[in-house]
Formats: sequence, structure tokens, C-alpha cells
Amino acid sequence: MNNREFGNKGEDLACEYLIKNGYEILERNKHFSKLCEIDIIAKFKNKVVFVEVKTRKSDAFGTPMEAITRGKYNNIKIGVLSYVQENKIKNYQIDAIGITLQPTLKIQHLKNI
Repeated sequence: MNNREFGNKGEDLACEYLIKNGYEILERNKHFSKLCEIDIIAKFKNKVVFVEVKTRKSDAFGTPMEAITRGKYNNIKIGVLSYVQENKIKNYQIDAIGITLQPTLKIQHLKNI
């Protein structure tokens, strides 16, 4: 499995998790520039939620959340602000979902990061 397929598997698991928890998936893999892609754009209650997904096979080399660096977060914010302005959205938040596949599936959801 290549990196893109692995990332898609994690995003699929994240979408399933979000749907089970009452989210409506609006878009996936929204590109804003070479540096910015929003993995999942969803709606929850009256908010648009932008979700960054990080997937790891295990925590052996760090947790998925540790992979969201300040630079990565700043790139995400640029895309979010562009989308919000373009679509005239007032109520939104940025979430992160970390998925660890082994030894057992673990999904961590941080809201409003």
C-alpha cells in the first residue's frame, strides 16, 4: 500500500467515525494550493468543521497528532480562511483526528484546535 492509499484508508475511517457521531461529510481532499489540502470538510449541527486526519500504523515513531506541526497547522488555516471567505461561512472550527491502526484501532478526535 502506498502513502496515498494509506492516507485514504485513514480518511475513510475518519469519515465513518464522523458519520457515526452525527457529522455530514461535505467534501474530501479539498485543494487550495500545493501546500494546503483539507482532508475532510463536514457539517455538525450549525458549524462547518474542517478536519485534518493523520494516520499511523503504530505509535512506535510518535503519535499521529505529533505529525501536525505548526507549519502544517498554518497551511491548514490558510485554506480554511480561503474557504470560509469564499463561501461566506461564519460558524466554523478546525478539528484533528489521529488514527493508529496497531496494535488495535485507536481514533483520537481533538475538537476546535
